[in-house]
This record gives sequence, C-alpha cells and structure tokens, in this order.
Amino acid sequence: MKRFKKKPVIIDAVQWNGDDDLAVLIATEWMDDKSKETLITHDGNDSLFIETLEGEMEAKVGDWIIRGVAGELYPCKPDIFEAIYELAE
Repeated sequence: MKRFKKKPVIIDAVQWNGDDDLAVLIATEWMDDKSKETLITHDGNDSLFIETLEGEMEAKVGDWIIRGVAGELYPCKPDIFEAIYELAE
C-alpha cells in the first residue's frame, strides 16, 4: 500500500464572531454575485449557515470560515483549525 501526504495549501480563513458585518464581508469579498444571497445565512444570533459541497453546515461563534482552493466555503471548529493550519508568511 502506498502512503500519501497533503500538499501544502494556503487558504483564506476568518474566525466567526457573530457580527453581521463579518457575514457581509465574507459574502462580498469571497463569493461571486450569483451566490451571495444563497450561500450564507445569518440567523441573527450566534449561528451562520453555509451552503457547502456537502450540504448546509452551521458555524457557531468561534468557528473558522475557510475558503478552499476551489473557492468553496466551509466552517471549521477552532481545535481542528489549530491542529491543521498555521499562519502563512
């Protein structure tokens, strides 16, 4: 059996803080015009709902929102984020 490792990839990420302005920033900076209204929904409290390639996922305050290499968005729990990612130079 062969073994493989992940290639180094630089991603964009922002930690969700529950602020409507951050949800708007993600929508305007990270998404194209046709998907802005449907990809991210803020419930007005502490949850952000993101349409991902695997279906709708919920991000809670403190979770990281990641934009992947193909422009896809998805949430990531802080402990997983810390274990996988480090700040790029």
